[in-house]
Amino acid sequence: MTGGCATLRDRGAQAATRARPATGRAAHRQVEGRSLFLLLMALLLVGAMAIGLCVGASGISTADVLLALVRDTGRTHDIVWMLRLPRILMAALVGFGLGLAGSVFQVVLRNPLASPFTLGVGSAAGFGAVTVIIFFSPGHHLIGVAVGAFVFSLLSAAVMIAVARMKQASSETMILTGIALMFLFSALTSLFQYMGTMQQVHEIVFWFFGSLSRAGWREVGLAAAMILSPFPPLLRAAWDFNILIHGDESAASLGVHPKRLRMWAVAAASLITAGAICFTGVIGFVGLVAPHITRMIIGSDHRFLMPGSGLMGGLILVVADTVARTAWSPQVIPIGIVSSFIGVPFFAFLLLKRTREYW
Repeated sequence: MTGGCATLRDRGAQAATRARPATGRAAHRQVEGRSLFLLLMALLLVGAMAIGLCVGASGISTADVLLALVRDTGRTHDIVWMLRLPRILMAALVGFGLGLAGSVFQVVLRNPLASPFTLGVGSAAGFGAVTVIIFFSPGHHLIGVAVGAFVFSLLSAAVMIAVARMKQASSETMILTGIALMFLFSALTSLFQYMGTMQQVHEIVFWFFGSLSRAGWREVGLAAAMILSPFPPLLRAAWDFNILIHGDESAASLGVHPKRLRMWAVAAASLITAGAICFTGVIGFVGLVAPHITRMIIGSDHRFLMPGSGLMGGLILVVADTVARTAWSPQVIPIGIVSSFIGVPFFAFLLLKRTREYW
């Protein structure tokens, strides 16, 4: 039994790098380097959040912001605690969730293009939001729209998992099912937009642009619960993800149940995605780009890749939000537009310059 566990760990370590497996002192240096990267990313994220907290259209000085954090200073205190801080925390949480979910989707489906939005989860969330806006929420209440997006996100994941279970849970089946669901929900969304009033269509378009402007402390708390609760079990499965890179047959021979792992990992990543976007709308490219950047820097050891992708996603989204609030002040650009402007050039660069094997 002990020998089998050792073999399992050896194979997981081999899957963590693209080159030959490091042993002894070299392996220890790799772990130290990747741990240092995570620490650096955490510090960069905190720094970006601090900068975002200190800049904005109101022209409040940094000293006044710091004072408002510890003392009630009237208007400045309200701006910092009721507007800026919840918004920045939501940006960090949503970016972390999308980056983490993207890294999970990519490894369990063994597809570098897999992301929460290319697999239909984002389209399903959009359809749920549109359904509530058109039929059930006269005032377009944020909680109602968020519930609709959340329910349909999980419904999409449930359909994908059910089809995969009937068809032996292969990665190809799940990808094709996700693409089919994406087109289905996109078509239904377009139909409902055609049926809506001008005010409803405006609300729908605004939701699909993605926005953090409605984030409050209640929304931050709910999003944190949905995004962070699946993280520990996913991190405990990091060795299994490392082994799954070699293929289902190799994983099964080493004691990993690839079908079961794939289904519960997709369910967990879908829950994270639903929690990330149900309050903010569609924010594209973060779940696709953040894992790629992280993998290029530290490799494919999922003990470090998953938290690293989350931190990278949080950093990207906090920076994008700061740009969105300040680039055209006092107008605020929807964050989904800014994240796409950041993601598209990098993704094109990645496709043109990548010369090594993906894993």
